[in-house]
Amino acid sequence: MDKEPKRRFHLHHFKSISHAIATYEDLGLLFNHLAEGTARAFDAKGCAIMLLDEREKQFFLVSSYGISESYKKKGPILIDQSDSAFFINEPVFIKDMLCDNRIHYPEEAKEEGFVSLLCIPIRHRKDPIGLVRIYHAEAIQYHKEDVDALCVLCELLGMVIEINGLINFLDKVKVAMGSLPTRMLAGL
Repeated sequence: MDKEPKRRFHLHHFKSISHAIATYEDLGLLFNHLAEGTARAFDAKGCAIMLLDEREKQFFLVSSYGISESYKKKGPILIDQSDSAFFINEPVFIKDMLCDNRIHYPEEAKEEGFVSLLCIPIRHRKDPIGLVRIYHAEAIQYHKEDVDALCVLCELLGMVIEINGLINFLDKVKVAMGSLPTRMLAGL
């Protein structure tokens, strides 16, 4: 009988990351701190945060921690796999990255020293918009409550990303409205 995996992500980790998601105004800094904090909390080799580029049908890396430049440049991560965390919209754990056909670049993962991978979708409401990937140098097991906590944090992150996009859009509208002649603004 297998022992239940040990908890790695405790309330103080959850509170710290939740606070960062709720209060950071700089989205880039938030991504950087989230990648580092997640990797450290899980004693992982690395962590990557990727968002979907719908036009290109691939993910682009917005932040990482513990991942080499050569691994980051290994090639595109396409959204062509129906069994990925993104498509099924729930966490996916890959115990052996070298032997799993869902891994696009197993040789590069081996060179990087990655063995196992946890992928968690970043969602806005029910729609996935990105992934958090946590890489380990050994095959580990995750406690269900750790995965659940990460899912909640990724939903909060998705909300912040969408709000940030809306704020950027409104700022552009304000600039455009400000450049209109006053006669055109009458009645608005």
